[in-house]
Amino acid sequence: MNGRIAVLLRHGDYHQKPGVPSAHQPFPLTGKGCRQAAEAAGLLMDMARDKGWAVNPVIHCSNLLRAWQTAEIIGENTDLFERQIGHDDLAERGVGSAANLTVAEIEKSLADDPRFDAPPKDWKSNSHYCLPLQGAESLIQAGARVATRIGEILRAVEGGTQPVMTVFVGHGAAFRHAAYHLGVLAFEDIARLSMYHAKPVALADGGDAPWHHIAGEWKIRAEAVENRNLD
Repeated sequence: MNGRIAVLLRHGDYHQKPGVPSAHQPFPLTGKGCRQAAEAAGLLMDMARDKGWAVNPVIHCSNLLRAWQTAEIIGENTDLFERQIGHDDLAERGVGSAANLTVAEIEKSLADDPRFDAPPKDWKSNSHYCLPLQGAESLIQAGARVATRIGEILRAVEGGTQPVMTVFVGHGAAFRHAAYHLGVLAFEDIARLSMYHAKPVALADGGDAPWHHIAGEWKIRAEAVENRNLD
C-alpha cells in the first residue's frame, strides 16, 4: 500500500421529490440527515484513531447540496478538517435534459420522440443504459468519472510516515460504480451492495498493487434491484 486511502461517505438522508429518478435533485438534508452527518464526524475520528491514519485536512465533496451540506456538518463537528472543496465530478449519475422529471414523464417523452426506442424495463438501475437525451450518462460512465476524480485527488496527497486518509462525500450509486472501476467491487456486487447514509467505507490505493477495501461496511441490499433508490 502506498499510504493513500480514499474514505467514501454517502451523504445523509435528504428531501426527495417522489417518483423522480434524477439524483441531481437540489434539496437539502432532512433533520435525520443532519444528525447522520454529525455522527459521521465521530465515525471518521474513530476510524483515523483506530487505524493510526493521518487525515488530509481537506474534505472533498459533490457539489449537490446534500453532499456539500453533509461535508459542512462533518467539518463543524470535528477539528479534522480545515476546509472543504466541492467537485461537479463527484456528483451522482445525471439524466441530462430529463433532470427532475418523473419516471412516467421520462418514459412518455421517449415514446413521443420518433428517434428513440423504448427504454429497457430496468433502465433506472441498468449500469450500462444511458437515456438518449442531451447531457445524460449511464451509471457506469458516472462511476468512471468519480473514480478518475478520486485518483487525481489522491495522487496530489503528500505521503508521510503514516497512511493518509482523504474523505470524499458523495453518492451511493456513483461510489459503487467507481469502486468497480477501481477494481474493488466485482460487477455483480454493484447491484448486490449499497451504502449506509453517512457511514464511511475506506479503500486503499495499492499503488502498483490493486485497490482494496480495508475498513467500513457496505450495506447488503435487500430489496429488488428494479425498485432500489440509486442514490
